[in-house]
Amino acid sequence: MRRCVLGVVALVAAAGSVAGAAPYPPDPLQSPMWTAHAETIFGDDPVRFDPRVKVTYPEIAENQRAFPVALDARNIPDVKRMVIFADLNPIPIAVDYSPTAAQAYIATRIKLDQRTPVRGAVQLMSGEWLVGGGWVDAAGGGCSAPPISRVKGDWAQHLGEIRGEGWPMVAQSGAQPLSRLRVSFRHPMDTGLVANIATYHIEEIVVKNAVGAVLGEMALWASVSEDPALTIMPNAAVGDRLTVVGRDTNGREYTAKIAIAAQSPIPLALAQ
Repeated sequence: MRRCVLGVVALVAAAGSVAGAAPYPPDPLQSPMWTAHAETIFGDDPVRFDPRVKVTYPEIAENQRAFPVALDARNIPDVKRMVIFADLNPIPIAVDYSPTAAQAYIATRIKLDQRTPVRGAVQLMSGEWLVGGGWVDAAGGGCSAPPISRVKGDWAQHLGEIRGEGWPMVAQSGAQPLSRLRVSFRHPMDTGLVANIATYHIEEIVVKNAVGAVLGEMALWASVSEDPALTIMPNAAVGDRLTVVGRDTNGREYTAKIAIAAQSPIPLALAQ
């Protein structure tokens, strides 16, 4: 994941230069930043818009500090990478997720700095990217307002606290056991856009099973909301104990063990 983090950090520098960009498809949302972001995220890989890429969110951001977004590509085979980004945010990318042994689904909350397209992009094993999303109305300041924990002054006392739960889901016949995992971290997720507060955020999360095999891993940016909460669907059965490890930009690591609860499985259709 370190290579992924370093590669996309160049987004801000690259956004101003689109010379030599690949012939990306016309943007149905007509965003002024589409070509710049496409060049940085997709490079020379083929790209197309696809209605199977489901990006769900409220049409209006009632809280621009914590805006819920889910990216669902479970109906698309061979997904290896999933990216959530907001075109007009000063820090556009929020999450870059690899569902190594998990369903192609991720949900979280992000910051919004203004009215912007919010998009999800999934990369297939073939290298092709599929994109979906839409415009969201939002008031300004989601990325440039200080975190609530900074204002209260209690962020250090709770830094790195983790809460999580896991529930079994009904898998398709013959498929791997499947669960829904929701985990949250106490962390200010500072953007560096507030006076006298440097950038400081969780930059990597890895979920492993009991024998250490990676089920999913992701890179995060400061555009994820304060006290980030994430939902994924790993291949795990009732009673499995999953290890969640987070690391922030100061090199601090945070670890939790989360067991998949013994209860009636959640039907796939209801596990949104």
